[in-house]
Amino acid sequence: MPSSFDKPVLDVRQFFQTTNPARTLDPQNENDRKLYIDFSEVRGEQIITEIKDLITFYEPENPTCTLFTGHIGCGKSTELLKLRVELEAEGFHVVYFESTEDLEMADVDIGDVLLAIARRISQSLEDIDIGEAKGLRGLLQKAAKVLMTEIELEGEFSLAAGIGKITARAKNDATLRDRLNQFLGPQKNQLVEAINEELLKPAIEQLKQRGKKGLVVIVDNLDRIDNRPKAFGRSQQEYLFIDQHECLQRLLCHKVYTIPLALKFSSEYGLLTARYTDDPKVLPMVPVKLRNGQPCDEGMRLLRQLVLARAMPGQTEVDQLAQVPQLFDQPESLDRLCMVSGGHVRDLLRLLNGWVRKGRTFPLKQEKLEEVIRARRNEMTLQLSADEWTLLRQVRQQRKKVGGDDDYQRLIHSRLVFEYRDQGESWFDVNPILLEAEELKES
Repeated sequence: MPSSFDKPVLDVRQFFQTTNPARTLDPQNENDRKLYIDFSEVRGEQIITEIKDLITFYEPENPTCTLFTGHIGCGKSTELLKLRVELEAEGFHVVYFESTEDLEMADVDIGDVLLAIARRISQSLEDIDIGEAKGLRGLLQKAAKVLMTEIELEGEFSLAAGIGKITARAKNDATLRDRLNQFLGPQKNQLVEAINEELLKPAIEQLKQRGKKGLVVIVDNLDRIDNRPKAFGRSQQEYLFIDQHECLQRLLCHKVYTIPLALKFSSEYGLLTARYTDDPKVLPMVPVKLRNGQPCDEGMRLLRQLVLARAMPGQTEVDQLAQVPQLFDQPESLDRLCMVSGGHVRDLLRLLNGWVRKGRTFPLKQEKLEEVIRARRNEMTLQLSADEWTLLRQVRQQRKKVGGDDDYQRLIHSRLVFEYRDQGESWFDVNPILLEAEELKES
């Protein structure tokens, strides 16, 4: 008589949808909590705990500023949403938003960022009376005239609506965006002062009267700002986070900003760290191997759990492992997937999602996974130059080191090389999906 395990664990279509690599898990969502895997122990850093402790224990009454970075797709947004939940549990009011919804990432100025923050804070606190906000009202009226935009600021004055109308027009029109930035540039200190005095101070005072301990603003996706130069030659990333650091830090609330990983490898990184109290927090890859080349058993276990949780959310790890034969033709197929991902969460899901689409039925066959891997490797290597292959061989040969602007731009930004942490020390390795390329086999 056939056992219950002879039947497919779930519908292939459902598994495909749960492995969507573009999906960000929100710990506030009960279904997403069933899919979340905590990698902090094997990543080598308790980053979210450190940020939370700084805000809730060490400096609850003093504004803090934390920079947070890592490879795009490594799980930063999910970790920041987890931070939001933990801070709210500690009694803080948290404003989290994705800056890509408000900003044109190819052309960002400090005024754009400050307006986006002011809009999101005021939107989150619309039930709080912050007074007349005459300074902000005046700046918005002037900005509206610059953009030749009619904004109703009389009667019931909604900061969020007024700022939103301005930022929406500027985001969608490069000419208007340039006009707005030319106006706001000389006004940036006045804008920061108005946000502090007319928005943040009264809002925090009323939040505390309601039993809250303070206000935290988490600005996600600023790490996606293009590195193209501004008109005066400075790169956008260095301009915003180094040249305009005072404006970012002077806001009188707790702040967490994501920053591009490129800055960590910039020749200006020393200047960046000198401008802020703390060094940027880096979210590394989940290790599939140790620095000495031996397998990382715990990292692999957690990556397997990530895959199985998408297939069987809410089940225990023991029950999930018992049904692996129903999902994959052999346990080694699952290990192959985890190992070749290099511990990059989005890349793992991307490969898995492609495998499910190509396989269509359970159990998924390893030969289909190999087709997905070869196709992905082909896409990654098409544009690689001889110099870039040389750099990759050097990473393999020179004891896992990477340094300098060129190395970053050519290797790390394109996810050709991953960063890992071991007891606070960084080390690097080539993306495993490339290791079987002919150009790297000798190394």
